[in-house]
Order: sequence, then C-alpha cells, then structure tokens
Amino acid sequence: MILWLWLCWGFSTSAGQPDSELMARYLEEKLMADYSIMEQVARRVPRQAKFLQRLETRPRMSEFTVKSTIISRYAFTTVSCTMVNSGSEAREGVFEMQIPAAAFISNFTMSIGNKTYYGQVTGKEKKHSSDDKARHKKPPSPTDGRENGYETFKASVFIPRKMQAKFLLHYEELLQRRLGKYEYTVSIRPQQLVGRLRVEVNILENSGIVSLEVPPLRNSKHKGNGKVEGDVSPPPSTVVGHTKTLAKVTFNPSVVEQTRIARNGILGDFIIRYDVNRELSVGDVQILNGYFVHYFAPTDLPPLPKNVVFVLDSSASMVGTKLKQTKEALFTILQDLRPEDHFNIIGFSNRIKVWQQDRLVPVTPNNIRDAKKYIHNMSPTGGTNINGALQTGAKLLNDYIAQNDIDARSVSLIIFLTDGRPTVGETQSSKILSNTKDAIRDKFCLFTIGIGNDVDHKLLERMALENCGMTRHFQEDDDAASHLKGFYDEIGTPLLSDIRVDYPEDNVEQVTQNFFPNYFNGSEIIIAGKLINHTSDSLHVEVTASNSKKYILLKTDVAIDLPSRNDIRGVPGLEDGKGDKNYIERAWSYLTIKELLNSRLKSDDNQEKDYLMEKAKSMALTYNFVTPFTVLKMREAGLHSETPQEELISPSTDGIGEKLQSLQGHKAPPGIRRQQDKQRIKISKTSADGDPHFVIDFPSSKFSVCFNIDGEPGDILRLVSDHKESGITVNGQLIGAPAPPNGHKKHRTYFSTITILSNKPERSYLEITPKRVILDDGERLLLSCDRSAVVRSSSLEVSISANSNITVTIRDTISFVILIHHYKKPAPYQRNHLGFYISNSKGLSSDSHGLLGQFLNHEVKLLQESLNTSHQQVGQNQTEALKPSPTTTLKVKGRLVPVVWKQRRIYNGQQEVDCWFAKNNADKLIDGSYKDYLASHPFDTGTSFGTINSL
Repeated sequence: MILWLWLCWGFSTSAGQPDSELMARYLEEKLMADYSIMEQVARRVPRQAKFLQRLETRPRMSEFTVKSTIISRYAFTTVSCTMVNSGSEAREGVFEMQIPAAAFISNFTMSIGNKTYYGQVTGKEKKHSSDDKARHKKPPSPTDGRENGYETFKASVFIPRKMQAKFLLHYEELLQRRLGKYEYTVSIRPQQLVGRLRVEVNILENSGIVSLEVPPLRNSKHKGNGKVEGDVSPPPSTVVGHTKTLAKVTFNPSVVEQTRIARNGILGDFIIRYDVNRELSVGDVQILNGYFVHYFAPTDLPPLPKNVVFVLDSSASMVGTKLKQTKEALFTILQDLRPEDHFNIIGFSNRIKVWQQDRLVPVTPNNIRDAKKYIHNMSPTGGTNINGALQTGAKLLNDYIAQNDIDARSVSLIIFLTDGRPTVGETQSSKILSNTKDAIRDKFCLFTIGIGNDVDHKLLERMALENCGMTRHFQEDDDAASHLKGFYDEIGTPLLSDIRVDYPEDNVEQVTQNFFPNYFNGSEIIIAGKLINHTSDSLHVEVTASNSKKYILLKTDVAIDLPSRNDIRGVPGLEDGKGDKNYIERAWSYLTIKELLNSRLKSDDNQEKDYLMEKAKSMALTYNFVTPFTVLKMREAGLHSETPQEELISPSTDGIGEKLQSLQGHKAPPGIRRQQDKQRIKISKTSADGDPHFVIDFPSSKFSVCFNIDGEPGDILRLVSDHKESGITVNGQLIGAPAPPNGHKKHRTYFSTITILSNKPERSYLEITPKRVILDDGERLLLSCDRSAVVRSSSLEVSISANSNITVTIRDTISFVILIHHYKKPAPYQRNHLGFYISNSKGLSSDSHGLLGQFLNHEVKLLQESLNTSHQQVGQNQTEALKPSPTTTLKVKGRLVPVVWKQRRIYNGQQEVDCWFAKNNADKLIDGSYKDYLASHPFDTGTSFGTINSL
C-alpha cells in the first residue's frame, strides 16, 4: 500500500492498551520521574500547565529530540517526535517542523501503533490527477510557507485512542559561511510543552574549531538577522564542551524552563555559530573514497575598492516602516564605505531620480553628508518601475567604468532594493530579465533585496543569479534595518576578484563551479568533484585570483591517502549504520544538485530546462533527496515492523583526531613538491646561510671567497644596501642558539628574519621568517610558508614553495632566493632559520653596498706571496695548485687579505663550494668592520657607515 505524505491515517480504537497502563507510561514520560527528588521537582509540570493540558483535546507530545552531526560543514540532522493520544477517541496529530530552505529532506518515517511507514523519494510527475491533487499538498514555495529562508514540513495522522505515533525526519545541508561564521539553526516550535525535549549537536572540524558561540533563542521576528543584541548568554540548560577539533552542544530544558521561555511551546531557533582555523592558502581540501571537497576562505587580505550604485524603491507601497528602515540601514551603510570607494544613489517609483547625474562620487565627508540628506528627503509615491531603474543604474555604472581610469582591480556592483512587483514601464518578468542581462553584460554583479510579502521573489532571485549576485528576502518587521545592514556587510568587503580553482583534467571530473567573480570577506568558496585517476597519490590544486594591484597564485599537492584515513566508519558512536555514508560524496551531490537547479532557473531554453531537470531528478533519486523535482511517498513497511530507530551520526571524542584527517595543503607527501620546485630554482653561490656563512662568487675569475660573521643574537646585518640608486635594501636579523659541545664558539647565530625593502617604483617591503611572509605595498598581505603561492604585481613577484624557499623578483632584474631551514627534531644548538641567496643582481647599481652587495660589481684578485714577500698574481689555471698554500692573499680595493682554502656546503648541504676563506669576521676583506654593517632596526635603509634611514 502506498500512502502520500500529509494523508491522514485512521485506526480502530480497539487496538489500544489498558487505560491505567498507558496513563502510567504517559505520566512517566511527562514528568520524567527519577530517583532524585530535586530532579522530580525541576521537571514537574506547573499547575497552570496541567490545567491547560486538561482543556486540550489534541495528542500530547511526550518527546521532541533533535540530533545533528556536522562533519566539515556538512550537517546531518534527525528530528524525532513522539505523540500520545490519551483520549477516548482517535485524534489528529500534527507534526510540523521548520527546516532551512537550503536543506534537502533525505528520509521520513512514521510509526503508529504496530504499523510503520517509511518515505520513498520518487520522481515528481509533471501532471497529477485530480485525486492526487486532493491528497498531496504542494511543496512550500518562496511565497507560500517560506519564511526568511525556512520552509515548513508538515505531516498529520489520526492517532487511535490510547496509542502513540512516532515521527522521524532526516535532512541534510551544507553550511554557508557568512560574516565570518557558520550558523547552524534548529527550529524548536513543538507548539506545546514537552516532557522530554533535547537538542544535541556534534561538530567535527579537523581544521580546528574557533569562535564557538550559542546565542539566546531567536524568535521569528529576528530570523535572518545574524546578530544578537542585549543578552548574549546561551539558553538555559545549554551545555557546551569542545576540544580542538570536536564540539558537543546540548540543550535540554525541563518543562519548567520551557514554560519560562514560552508557554505555547514556540521556543524559537536554537543557534550555534562557529568558525574554523584558516589562513591565506590554497584552502582545506578533503578526500574520501574517490570524492573531494575544497573549502577556500583566505584571511588577512586588504579589501578591494568598490564602485557601488544603490537603487532604492521609493514607490507608494514603501510608505511607513519599510522606507524608514531602509533609510536607517543606508545611513549606516554609507558610514561604512571606505575612502577608496565610489558610489551613487538612485531612487525610483514611476519616476527615476539619480542623486549625482552621470558619475560616481568618491567617499568624502561632504559627499556622505549630502547623500544622507538625499536619502532623508526621499518620499514614497507612485508605482514601481523596476526595469527603468535597473537600466539607469547599469548605464550609470557602465559609463563610469568606460570613461574613468578606475582601479583595474576594483569591484563594481549594484545593490537593488524593492518591496513589490513591476507596475510601471516594462512589467513582463522575462523582458526585465533579458534587458537587465543585456545592460550589465557580465561587467559587474547585481545584488537584490526584497522586503515584505508582495515582492516578486522569483524575479529578484533570477536577476541575481544571472548577474553573479545574491538575493535576500526579509519580512517587514522591527529588525529589517539590521537585516539590510547585515546583507551589506556580507558583500561590502570584497577581498579577491576573478578567482579560479583548477585541478588536472586527467585527475578529476564532474567538478562543481570553479570560477567566481568575487570573494567577500567572511564568506567561503566551496568546490567539489570526483577523482578519476585512482593510481595517482596526490591531487594538484591551483588557485588564481586578483587582489588590488596584485595577482595571486596558490598551489599545492594534496595527498590522496588510504581510504581509511578519511573514513568515519568505525569511529566510536557511529555503530548505528549511518557512518557508511560518504559525507564528502553527499556534499558533492548537494552542491551539484543546487547548481543544476540554479542553471535551470536561469535558462530560457525549454529543451535545456528539461535536460537540467532530468539530471537533477536523477541525482536526487540516487541520493534520496527531496527537491522541486522529487516527492516523498509513504509506503507501509509491514504489519508488525519494529518501531523506527533513530539513525544518527554521533561521534565521540575518543580517537577522533586519528580517525578523520582534514588534508590541508601542507599535508602533501614529503619530497614530491619540494623536488619539483627546487628543480625550477636557479641561484648563484653568492649567499649568507647557516651560522651565518657568507659566500661570494666571482664567475669571471672562476673562484669564490667566503667568510663568517660572528654576530650577537639580535644583531641586524645589512646584506645588500642600494637604497639611493635601485631603491633596494636587504637586512637580516640574527637569532641565537647554544654552541655545540666541544665547539670553539660561545654561541651560534642564524638568520631568523630577512627584510627586503624597495622604494622604486613604489614603496613596499617584505618581512620573511621561516613561518610566514608579510608583503606590504600599502596593503598588507600575509602568506604562510607552509603553502605554495605566487603573488605578482607590476614590479614585484613573490613565489613561495611550501616549506622550501621563497623567490623574490623585483622589476625582472633583481632576484633573491630565501631558503627555509626546518628541523624536525632540532638539537639544542639548532634553530629554524633562513638562508639568503642572490640569484640576479643586474638591477643593482655599481654603488650597491652591504656585506654581500659591495662585491657584486667589483673584482677581487688572487695573489701568491713568495718567500721573499714579492707578490705574483695568480692566473686562473693556477688556482688549483695554490689550494694548500698558507700564504695566499686577496687584493681587494688595494687591501691585502690573507686567505686559506676551504670547502663550504650550500643549498641545504646539497652542493660543496671551494672557496678562499677570510678570517676574523672578514677583516680587511669588507669595507670597515662588521659592526659598521649593523642596522638599527629591520627597516633601516642607511647606505653609508653611521647613517640611519627608514623606508
């Protein structure tokens, strides 16, 4: 027998249990009696509640439980509800649950008495018979049953007398990051007091959980706000516990505590917000059983300039609260614009009014003041000319981009707000969509906002989708101003533009969207796909993007490890059978179906729409998702089936870090990436590395000179100083370590920081440590040394090979390579440090100085000192014969420097260098003494002894 959801079931009253037995169980469930007197008192139903219960005729809800597990942003949620009919006749029981509109229902099961009905997802027919239409309720639409991003799931059954009904609802969703947080929300609206009410949420994020918070319950008036004012403490009875990677949050209010919150059982939304550890890198890539998901959300990036046009509805329907709240939000938004932004405002009704004709104005105090006056004087009148307003806004922004020398990396966008449908001018939605797309021409993005119940949500949603934007719909309530401000905050800080994520074509297939016009601060880019090369042991990932005046390339190789390393089966708490679900595969299917739905919504071709529908339907049936093209039918499992059991993912904290690994960029197998990168590095022998050992190569003379500098910890040495001519300065700061046993030194020193400063053609500096690179050219950018990356601007390129080296190229004529020395198990006298190598010095002037720079454009002669102290210049072919001679000297700028032959290891010990060694801190070899090369601070650009300058 096949039953439809929302169909009512009737049962014989003769199937009931004895009254006394049922009532005993009912009271036990209602009061949850236990051996603790205090617990009994805490859970006892208040007198007023008992009185209300006697008056009610509907079945009582004895249990309402929500259990959820979030694994790497993908949430599995199970809602369990038990209703008891203690009356003398059958009564209708209604199970109602608000779920996120973005979620997919994956299962629904009911048990009434000894009969069980389970949901089966089937394809939705294009046409239904009249009988079907009478029995099947239409799925909630954006204008019917949807409230601020939530939809209502509803099922009703007739429960026989003295019997109970149990409902189990499963749904899944991929959490979206907004304003720097993931938000997981559970609607707790049983509409009556519940004897046993519990919410349990387990979060597993191997990147590390940060900023976990549980704000107070949120009622419907504040849905979608994302911010909590006043009291910020968790709801009563909430318990929060977490380790570095796992969190468990429970909410278990007694009946007394429920009554204090809301006597009608509408408690509100239980919310959990959190974020994960991240940094500027290729992101977090996770792989399991042939599928991968890639999360990209860099931080520490300077914001891009914006060119923004606000298009605001001022028609008569905006009168009152809606226009007042819009003005309040715009006042705050204008105050948040940055000095580098440009903006304009358009008000529209049946007439279209532009604040500043034919231009966008810079953000100045006077312009902000005048804009606020213009908004303040807006009055509601007339109809709604949506098409005309968008055409005007698009032309204004297009003309500004074409006629002005705007920043090439700036982000242009239109923010459009309305509360109604088109009533003036072009009113046909298809033509408005076509006209808008033709006007924008993929040059900028359109973001739409709808307020109230009369708005054409589908029109706004499609306009945003077709023009790389987003849409939001808010109800008209007291908090609409903060909704508007919150949405602007999501898009008000663009950090990257033209983001593209690439994987080898012969390694992956069916990859979701991998090009994104913009990345906004606090959001996250998610890509997923299937692996097809099962013999490869790594997945190469490259992310390219633009940030202000810089081009960024991030790259890495992610290990494709044994399936067991990312498999959650066998993890304690997952023995219930649902652990065999590949959460990464389901995240991929979720994203793919969402993209197919959006593509169909944007398409005007009926044949293409049918193809996309069938593809989405097929995948939804495979993964048992209820979508607009699938429906949930109920089938009877049998007359004596067992009561449905909750299938939950509830991992414990035991051993979870070892069972599930989030394979981030730095987890790539050792040796693979390093060997490839080092083969691309081409550097000279001229360097300062180790303790520190200096080597200077003279290619034309075919020999090298070396020396040591025995500095003090904290000393900052000038390595290259050419600030006046080429604008380049390189300083290195020393860190100390104990001397090795039986050594002749009192301590060792290494380079802990290399600072590269440039003032031509623009001022910039680089601060490099073994862990990170800071690039500041007016906009600060932080890069981690354990992730491969390339950052390129008009005159500077920084290339990081993860955990290996950093190459800095300036104006294509100067190149430095900084080697990263990491010790896995350092001895007491070892420290993680840097080595500095000069790869290309063509752009440095002949006047360059510093411990290395003074030799770049000067030759040194090698002399042999005879017994009678007469000097004889050594020919190039005689160098080998002089190696053992203790009386060899160098002639440097007229100075004679005694040297001895030595061998030095450079490039991480991979190459030996034969060199002539000058003792005593390079006495007479360098101009002055080594103390003359001490800088006062890392940014000291002094070029002559005793002179101190700063960039």
